[in-house]
Amino acid sequence: MSVTPIKISEEPARARPMTHLLRIDPWLLFAAIGLSCCSVVVLHALNLPPYVGEYKRQAEYAALGIVVSLVISRFDYSRLREFRYVIYGLTIFLNVVVFAFSAPGGNAGGSQRRIPLPGFTFQSSAFGLVLLILAISAFAVERSRRFSEHRTTARILLIGLVPAMIVMAQPDLGDALVYGVISVAVLFFLGVSWKHLAAVGGLVVIAAVAVLTVAPALGVHVLKQYQVDRLTTFVNPPAQCNGTTNPTAYQTCEGLIAIGSGQKTGTGPTRASQATGGFIPEADSDFVFASLGEMYGFAGAAVVLSLYALLIWRTLRIVTMAKNLYGTLIAGSILAMFMFQIFLTIGMNLGIAPVTGIPLPLVAYGGSSVLTTFIAIGLLQSIHVQARMSSAGKARVLIV
Repeated sequence: MSVTPIKISEEPARARPMTHLLRIDPWLLFAAIGLSCCSVVVLHALNLPPYVGEYKRQAEYAALGIVVSLVISRFDYSRLREFRYVIYGLTIFLNVVVFAFSAPGGNAGGSQRRIPLPGFTFQSSAFGLVLLILAISAFAVERSRRFSEHRTTARILLIGLVPAMIVMAQPDLGDALVYGVISVAVLFFLGVSWKHLAAVGGLVVIAAVAVLTVAPALGVHVLKQYQVDRLTTFVNPPAQCNGTTNPTAYQTCEGLIAIGSGQKTGTGPTRASQATGGFIPEADSDFVFASLGEMYGFAGAAVVLSLYALLIWRTLRIVTMAKNLYGTLIAGSILAMFMFQIFLTIGMNLGIAPVTGIPLPLVAYGGSSVLTTFIAIGLLQSIHVQARMSSAGKARVLIV
């Protein structure tokens, strides 16, 4: 009796244009487009000075971002692992070169966060988030066989700490925190020991106490006063909003008033006195959720939160279906980034989290933020497509 061996076709699965579109995650794309539409609707309602015309630019950013994400999804993300040193070097370079440009008018505290380009200002720290995810994930894969060693944990944290400190010096506290979250997320999805993660958490607590209490008592001010106020005001808010001299407390109070005014279905754009009357600072970005809550109430907020829940669910699903560890780490880091940005920003608007200036993904106004988020979504789609192609390739077993 002769036995005919089973031959597995090693020919890589090739995706035709239409086949490729069928392999992307439609619900992830739906969530991204839905959030972008919500953003344009809110910004259109805010089409008053100083926010005139922002809804048109936001729509353009979103359209460009959708195209970019679909283009990125056609490439195999695994190839980027070979360029980890170049990508990490670019992350450092972009965040350092920003200091060569004077701070544009309108940046809080004279911070240097943007590189001026013709017709557009480029926020290097925002794009650096995706670059760091690609680089640090690749470095982590190289150490995956020694993930239980203390050196692995220390090296990954150091890789994330260097650009975070550069961003902190711009100063951009919000994005610096996100850099740290990405580093910890890579450790978590790499599978390092819980003891290592607990030690990292302990170091974070010690550093926070030292920066906020010990260092100022010794005359050393690591953070600027407005940054300290942003981190501490939500813990000890003023008893009354009227007459407060703390700008951070004022922002939080006005945001809470706006959300409370919206009630179930909102006041509508024409009667939104807080958002359109200029009482909410940064009503188009930092406190865009408060503007949404006032104009469209609980119903409008529920729609946005539902779309974010869909975005997080689909991202989590992609984490579990990635074809290799590199894809898992990229998707896991993006998941952590999304969750941190969403929960911290909405919590900031509700007065239960510090005011950090982190943009609400795809809803807050800003070209750099929107494009960065769509680049991240493009990477998620690439991981999804490659996972489905890999599964399809394994299923192509021919019995000769």
